[in-house]
Parts: sequence; C-alpha cells; structure tokens
Amino acid sequence: HAESKSVKHKYTNRLVDESSPYLLQHAHNPVDWYPWGEEAFAKAKREDKPIFLSIGYSTCHWCHVMEEDVFSDPEAAALINRIFVPIKVDREERPDIDQVYMTVSQIMTGSGGWPLNVFMTADKQPFYVATYIPKLPSFGRPGVMQLLPRIEHAWKNDRKGITESAQSITRALQSANDGTSAKPGEISPAIFKDTFTQLSQLYDARHGGFGRDRKFPRPHNMRYLLRHWKRTGDASALKMVEETLLAMRKGGIYDQVGFGFHRYATDEAWKLPHFEKMLYDQALIAMAYLETYAATGKQTYADTAREIFTYVLRDMTSPEGLFYSAEDADSEGEEGLFYLWTADELEQALGKTDAALIGQVFNVERSGNFKDEASGKKSGRNIFYREMDWERLAKNAGLKREELNSRIESARQRLFTLREGRIHPFKDEKALVDWNGLMIAALAMGGRLLDEPAYTQAADRAAKLILDKMRLKNGRLLHRWNRGDAGIAGTLDDYAFFVWGLMELYQAGLDSSVLNAALELNSIMMKEFEDPDQGGFFLTAEGAESLLIRPKEIYDGAIPSGNSVALLNMLRLARLTGESSLEKRAQSTAEAFYGVIKKGPFGYTQFISGLDFALSEGYEIVIVGDPDAEDTRAMLKSLNRQFQPNAVVILRTQKKDGDAITELAPFTRFHTSIDGKATAYVCQNFSCNRPTTDIGEMLKLLSPD
Repeated sequence: HAESKSVKHKYTNRLVDESSPYLLQHAHNPVDWYPWGEEAFAKAKREDKPIFLSIGYSTCHWCHVMEEDVFSDPEAAALINRIFVPIKVDREERPDIDQVYMTVSQIMTGSGGWPLNVFMTADKQPFYVATYIPKLPSFGRPGVMQLLPRIEHAWKNDRKGITESAQSITRALQSANDGTSAKPGEISPAIFKDTFTQLSQLYDARHGGFGRDRKFPRPHNMRYLLRHWKRTGDASALKMVEETLLAMRKGGIYDQVGFGFHRYATDEAWKLPHFEKMLYDQALIAMAYLETYAATGKQTYADTAREIFTYVLRDMTSPEGLFYSAEDADSEGEEGLFYLWTADELEQALGKTDAALIGQVFNVERSGNFKDEASGKKSGRNIFYREMDWERLAKNAGLKREELNSRIESARQRLFTLREGRIHPFKDEKALVDWNGLMIAALAMGGRLLDEPAYTQAADRAAKLILDKMRLKNGRLLHRWNRGDAGIAGTLDDYAFFVWGLMELYQAGLDSSVLNAALELNSIMMKEFEDPDQGGFFLTAEGAESLLIRPKEIYDGAIPSGNSVALLNMLRLARLTGESSLEKRAQSTAEAFYGVIKKGPFGYTQFISGLDFALSEGYEIVIVGDPDAEDTRAMLKSLNRQFQPNAVVILRTQKKDGDAITELAPFTRFHTSIDGKATAYVCQNFSCNRPTTDIGEMLKLLSPD
C-alpha cells in the first residue's frame, strides 16, 4: 500500500486510499474508479450518468483477466469514464452488496460469477448485468467497445425503457428475497431420509463427490452424511464420505507438495484443479476429515487434517495470529504455474531414481499430464495426483510401505524447498472475521480430537485478537482486518461463524470466559439481525446501509449460510446453558425456512445438520473435577475421542472459578464430585443419569445400545 504510493504510476485513482488488496489491484487503472459510497452516487445524480459497478475479489482469475484486458486499457477506460461513474467493490469486504447483485444476476441470466458487472441507475437499481466482458467481441460474447456505446444510446434515447426495466428487476429481486422465508413449516424427521436419498442420487460412485463434471468439495454434505450414519447406522452414508475424502486426498485438488486444498477440480476425478486456495475451504474440509477420523479412527483422515493445518499455520497466518483470506491461482500471469512440474525439473531436483519413483506415484508424463482448462492442450507440465493406494504403489515399486513413505516424504521436502524459490501466487492478506471464525472452529476441533494443544492455542490467539481488536465499544463486531486497520460493519456471517469458532474453542479448552463471549455475541446477533416478522436472520444488521433489499441467505454453497450456522449455534448454546429461549429462537428459524429447504434439501445440508441436532438424541455431559488433575484430563481425553456430534461438554471445577460456569449454566450448580474424583454426569434434556467416576461407565451411557 505504502509502496504503491511512492512508486510513480501513469494513472492513480481513488482506490489508492483503500485497504482492500482487490481494490488496490485497480488503484492504478486509467478507469476513474470510486469505492462504493455516497460520493459516487451523488456524482451520478449530478451528472445524470448511469453507474458501472464491478464486483470481484483479489484471487479471482477472470477478474485479473478483465483488469488487464479492459480496465488497464486507456481506450476502454476512456469509454467507461465518459459514459459512467465506475465503482469497484471487493465482494469479500462487502458480501451484502455482492449478495444483492448476484441475486439480480441469477434472476436476469440464470447464472452468476465474478467479475460481476452491473449497470445501474444512481438509486442503485440495476438494468443490465454481465460477468466477464472482453474488450472486443469474442465467440459471441459482446465486447466493452461495442456494448457500452449501446448502453449509452439507450440511456440517452430510451430512458423510460431503462427505468421501467430497472424497476421491474428490483421488484423481482424483492420478491425473490421474500421467498427465502416460506410459510412456517412443521418440521418432520422425514427431511433426513429425503436429504439422504437426494445425496445418494447425486453421488458419483466411481470418483466420489457429488454431481458430474466439475467437482467441489462440499464438506457440509459429508458432515451431514456422518450424522445420518450416526443416527441410522446406515453404512452406505459413511462409505460415501470415506470414498470422497480419500479421492480428494489423492487428487490434484490437493497440493501434494505443500498441502492444503485448491478451490475445486475442473474434472470429475479430482485430478485437475482450479488453483486458488481459500481459507474457508481449508477450515471446512479440515472439519470433515477430523469428524471422519473421530467416526472411524483411521489415521489417514487425521494426517490430512494435520497437513491442512501445517499449510494454514505456515502460509496463511499473520504475525499477529489472524488468518489470511486466500492465495491466487495465477503466478507470472499463468494459472497453476507455481504448482506444476516438468519431467526434466523433477530429474534435476531429485536425480533420475527418485524422479522415476515420484513419476510413478504421482502420474508424471514426459509430455505433461496437465491440460490447459481453456484450450484443452497439454502444457508439458505435470500436476501431482495418485490413482493407486499406498499398498499397490509399494508393491509396484518393490518397496516396503514404510520405505516408500520415507522416500516420498524426502522427495516432497526437497521439491517444497525448491518450489519456495519460485515466484509465489498473490496472497490476499486481509483477515475476515467470518472466515477466521471457521478456521478457529477447525483448529479448536483439531486440538480436541487430535490432542494437539498447538492447534487450540492458535485458535485461541486468533479469537482473542478478534475480541480485543475487532469489536466496537458497544460489543459489535467489525468485518475486516488489514495491516492493523479494522473496519466495515460485521454481517450475520461474522457473528454466526465466529460464535461457532468460540463454541469449538470452549469445547476444546473449557474456559468459561470463551463460552461467555459466545453468548454475548450470539445475543447481539439475535437483537440486530433477526427478522421479527418472518423469522430467521438478515445478512445485514438493523440500521446498516440501505440497499435495494435487506438480503437473507439460506443456501449452503461453498460456505454455509449464516442462518444455517446460527441455527446450530443457538441449539448448542441452549444445551450448554439450559436457556430455553435460545431453543425457541432456533425453532422459529427452522420453521421459517423449512418450506424452502424441504423442496431441495441437497442445497441446505448444514441447515439440516442443525435439524439433526434438534431432533436426534443429544447429550449434555458435565464433568466435575480439577482441570489440572490427571483423572479429569483422562476423562476429557476419552470423551474427545468419541464421535458424538450432538453432545456438548461442560466442565465444572471445584475451585472458585467454578462459580463462573454456574452463572452461565445454572443447571450445573448442584453437580458435585464423588470423593474428590473427576465425576461425569451424562444428561439428556438436562435430566442426568447417576454420576460416575468410571470412564468406561460414562462411555456406556453415551452408547446405550
């Protein structure tokens, strides 16, 4: 940022004063960009110009292409500046604006994507949308140089038509937003069978994952299937999860050299990735592997989660301890270049013997196994992916499994060191509270299930930073941190995802102050975001900037919706505290959206996991004991090894600070230890079984059959 101001540039616009890495990428375009704000809208009104709104994010491949092809081109920029007031928005900084105009794109074109380019009136009403627009026409796609004069002509000569179109689109947008809350529906356990049936129909039995062609990880589907398996014992649900996670770990979607998952696979077999790495993917996918490890005890799932955390803590963590947002797909102007290898490079780095082994394991071809996504032609480079399991690979190589592992790990480390010397993809170093909340949840879950205090400590450090540096005096959250600067009002997702992180952190460390922070923020969320008329929660707070609609999201896409996460948060907090009003709020949220969800449950699996928590057998487990004593630690460790997604654990100490938990969870005040030993109370609906000091007896109460 400071550097960009000191370097001499031919062009500089208002974005130079912004902190968003995406906006700063456009600060030296010849386009006269404005950030979203009153100055731009006032200019549009004063000069009677339409607005050209362009929304993207810093690691978006086609956003880069359009920036180079159009926004850096003086001829195209002159046209944009003459006809429009141009506004740039970082969708990750302003998810509320993005949500509104992405819905417009879906209504008008049936699809969406980024960059999202919206042509609209000065009162924010859209009349035309497009995604990537080249400078000149290409394969039937109109170019900027032809499209923009046509829009100018319509603006000058058919203003009535444009106004009517904009009003009509705005009405359709408002109607679509109203439809996110259907009539309150009576919730039935039949939804679970319907969800499982739909997931089974969409499951790719050959390659794992859901759907054909492009493959997205969809971790909420897998976490729901684990709950279905736990509730019903249906082994096919667990099989779908395991096959998918194993296929993903073998595939090119996984960075076999440096760890972490790329955004999605461009093929059905997980081999060829789109190379972006997003923080939220690392968090959500890690949780799917961790829960599958807890369910099966199979080490490969624990190992994958550990590797994801190695990547995040090494490459995606700021000096203060917050987590960066994303890494780009491109380096040196080419997608994936950082991650790809030629056969010659491997031989030079490893020698012929080890290069041949790596080639055999990871399907390296002399002519390259990687095809360019756009042209479909081989590039001469290779992406690493496995097709065989380790046993077959060891047999084929004539090695013992341990020897194969050792040689591959040695080669991986050498390649990683070599790769570190390459020009790295751009890293978006802003930290967002919602995505950090997901990573805090994942690390805390990892700390608990893997008995790894370093993960819990990393989660705790990030949580404390957010609570200390990203809250206003009234307790409200801010959304974005970048280079010491916190700003932008928090959305529903910031509250819901961070509360999720705090609850996982409480389950990992059982520190009552963490639970108290979760309750405080959840209370602000309910007060500021709830829809008192139709139920559920808006994306923006009461009194936030007025957009065409106050958006309300329920779809569980790449990221689960704030409503889905809030539902489960309220249910878990109700179980932890015995506060029945939280359960009532959760029920009204569930009823508000149930009519929408039951029509196509595949798109709402995080929400349905919340319903599973509400309707399935759940447990409140109160451990009374000294947190530093060996027997208490042993009891907690044995609990942490269980896959009990619908259980919550509360620690009541016999020390003075034991009073803190009874303030938050009054039903624990009569729980005492037996003979000074660590004592477990296994409760259902706040009705507890006879206390026990025996770990085996406690575990039996959690698995009565």
